[in-house]
Amino acid sequence: MRICRYLFTALICTCCTTALIAQDSTLIGVPLKWDIQKCIEYAKRNNIQINSLRLNQKISEQEYLLARASRLPDLSATGSQNFGHSGSGGSTGRSGFTASGSYGLSSSVTLFNGNFINNNIAQKNLSQQSANLSVIQQENDITLQITQAYLTILLDKETITYNNDVVTTSQAQLKQYQQKYDVGSIARKDLVQLQAQVATDQYNLVTAKNNERQDKLTLKQLLLLPTDATFDIIKPDTIAPINTNTPLHDAEQIALKNRPEIKNGQLGVDIAQYDVAKAQAGYKPFLSAGASLGAGYTTGNGDYFSQLNRNFEQQIGVNLTIPIFTKRAVKTQVEEAKINVDQAKLNFTNTKITLSQEVERAYINVQNAQGQYDAAQQEFKYNQESYRIANEQLKVGVANLVEFLQQKNLYIQAQQSYIQSKYNALLSLKIYDFYKGIPIKL
Repeated sequence: MRICRYLFTALICTCCTTALIAQDSTLIGVPLKWDIQKCIEYAKRNNIQINSLRLNQKISEQEYLLARASRLPDLSATGSQNFGHSGSGGSTGRSGFTASGSYGLSSSVTLFNGNFINNNIAQKNLSQQSANLSVIQQENDITLQITQAYLTILLDKETITYNNDVVTTSQAQLKQYQQKYDVGSIARKDLVQLQAQVATDQYNLVTAKNNERQDKLTLKQLLLLPTDATFDIIKPDTIAPINTNTPLHDAEQIALKNRPEIKNGQLGVDIAQYDVAKAQAGYKPFLSAGASLGAGYTTGNGDYFSQLNRNFEQQIGVNLTIPIFTKRAVKTQVEEAKINVDQAKLNFTNTKITLSQEVERAYINVQNAQGQYDAAQQEFKYNQESYRIANEQLKVGVANLVEFLQQKNLYIQAQQSYIQSKYNALLSLKIYDFYKGIPIKL
């Protein structure tokens, strides 16, 4: 009665190892009852991996601003102050202290560098976009994880409801059989058989409640909620899988056009191509302009300010560097950048293939799950009616207890199959719709 329980549990364990780091202390002791939208929104705000990617996003933004600033001239100031002492053996024949200083401003600006600056700015802009898409990718991943966990809890709750009904009916039957046994109309063997069945039904109910507690804990840890927070989910009034019957080809094209991993893959190729252009700038001349202002003084050579005025110097000039032989350094950088472009293209192709396969798998899962749900629905309907008839026959004493228990077991099995197939079909549909860009809603 689980929705891929073991696979999902393994996935959640990796997400919960850092739970204590991000727990919101304001939620401690507060009873929480959230619907799926609230769970998804909270996870998007507090998930460790998502927030880590948001920090990377901020770093990319700063790198983009730095790249744009490289077009501007720089400006720096320098200053030095020196003190000296000379003995009587000096040129003046007298001992004493001397002081000297120099001060200056300098600035330089790149005029031409093989279009490196423009290419770097464009590349950093793409890197910033890629960082944004990485956040969306991680948000998509956590959305699917939460959806699976949420539906598992809904399955548990519905299982508990059905098991409660079974236990109530079994206890009523046991009470009736106890009365018959007390007056000697049935054998003790029949009473014991029914007592054993009631115990089995109660065990199944306890197991279902334990599963719900465990699955709520799993979702709670996935959300990184505080350990002391009381958490539960809101059960929708009605829930049923409705197949939209979107053809596989249409769903695949929508995913390949809109999914963030595809856009990120294309950006990866574009970013790598800019690395080639930046490396090729090493073949071209580098031209820069510079200017400086400076002045200085030395004691014993006149008034301080008059010295600064006499020694005030101004310079302006250009600097040209032409690469002639770089010992293959530039060529190696260019060739490595081209190899990285080929690798980025392979990664992009692999991303598209992987996404197409995921969409196809989701489509097949929908078909399989829907078929199982339809069959399980019919099986449950007929076994439910057979169980009702057997229960009535048992009440009036025209049914054999062994045959009744066999029919009851068939009913319970059909019930379990129906509930599980229902939520498997619903999960498959939600995943398939999500690839088509339809938000998760219940």
